[in-house]
Amino acid sequence: MLDEAQFRLYCDETLEALSKALARPSEELGFDVDLGNGTLKIEFEESGRRFVVSPQTPVRQLWVSAHARSFKLDWDPERKTFTLPGGETLAALIARQISDEIGAPVNL
Repeated sequence: MLDEAQFRLYCDETLEALSKALARPSEELGFDVDLGNGTLKIEFEESGRRFVVSPQTPVRQLWVSAHARSFKLDWDPERKTFTLPGGETLAALIARQISDEIGAPVNL
């Protein structure tokens, strides 16, 4: 298991990279991305929905709340990213959830 300092570093780096990757699609497709206080929020003005990506330090996971579901991702040291148990990466999960929300493909 990761120690707390490593986990926080990986979370910060991952959320910053995801926020940057979402910058262009958010402008083109009309949703907002906000990274603050260690949490990433993706908001859809048209539907009023919000996705939240937040670190859960006690269990060393990133949790994603989207479409009334909760996804729990663990750090994969070989791939150097957070993944679901089936192997889907955080970026792929977020792209899929946004695509489902707006009805258009999103590539990250």
